[in-house]
Amino acid sequence: MDKLGIFVNRQTLSSSEQLTALVKCRDVAESLGYTVEFIFPVDLKKIPKLDALFIRANTDPMNITYVAARIASLYGVSVIDDPDSIRICADKINMYMHLMKKEISMPRTIFLNKKDVDVERIKAIFKELGKPVVIKEPSTSFSARVEKVASVTGFLKVARRFQKLSDWIVVQEYIESKYDWRIGVLNGELLYACRYIIPSETFKIQASVNGHIVYCDVESVPMDQVPQNVIDLGIDAGKAMGHGLYGVDIKESNGKLYIIEVNDNPSLEGGEDFNYPDMYRKIVSYLMTGDTATDMGEYIQDYGPYCFQEEYSLGAAPAYVQGDLPTDDLCTYKINFSDK
Repeated sequence: MDKLGIFVNRQTLSSSEQLTALVKCRDVAESLGYTVEFIFPVDLKKIPKLDALFIRANTDPMNITYVAARIASLYGVSVIDDPDSIRICADKINMYMHLMKKEISMPRTIFLNKKDVDVERIKAIFKELGKPVVIKEPSTSFSARVEKVASVTGFLKVARRFQKLSDWIVVQEYIESKYDWRIGVLNGELLYACRYIIPSETFKIQASVNGHIVYCDVESVPMDQVPQNVIDLGIDAGKAMGHGLYGVDIKESNGKLYIIEVNDNPSLEGGEDFNYPDMYRKIVSYLMTGDTATDMGEYIQDYGPYCFQEEYSLGAAPAYVQGDLPTDDLCTYKINFSDK
């Protein structure tokens, strides 16, 4: 009998909502005739013996989830998230460049090297993008290290803090909205749709306010109530990343849509399946019957370390990118772990 492994860690199991979602996934897989085993970080040696691996722990090229994804890929085990998607989505510069390559709508964006951060450059950015702007550290997740600034002093303060972790920061125009669309995409098809209702105290889906963490509300939306252009844009953004499972965040402002993020490890425990009862069945079926991920070595050979050719290589797109981007490996940002 074919076996599905669900990769988890202590953090995953500490949430009752995530635990409930894991049980749902397991029950669906077993109802389809598969056996299921929860795989912990100490169980990496079991991965080659699986038929598929579903990673439900925070993904990053610098932690154990990427190791698990690479082992699965190397042994021909179907895996979500695949190594390519982790590498792309964990690095916002790489992610946004994939969107730019496909000419997908997103906020006006500047990649700024630490050596280019000075008062005159900041003033020019405010003139180009308006006030406020949003600054992001490239490896951020769950809205961490994402700040809104409207002054030169504020910009310098945030940029210097983020550049302790990375030589580069992402600067974007601020798109105001009361909610984000979250479009779940699996293998280039709609998986679910919901709204993230932004807390009034912040502009992010999760933030610390007066010492307390505030979260967005999740509102599952039936497919027939989701504008078709929102679905189409979400699917296009997912396809720009690959063929796996993605959560695409979209803002709508003045009749225009903007991709804010593409997440390779989207949450599934917030009620996303309320109007999409076949969500887990689709995920399990794709894992157990779909093709394995493309080997990254072949991808690099064809497209180079940044996965782009010619005019789409990083360092191109002069309207967006200032300075020379690093020429070494995709994910080698300078990180001071003492500041984490």
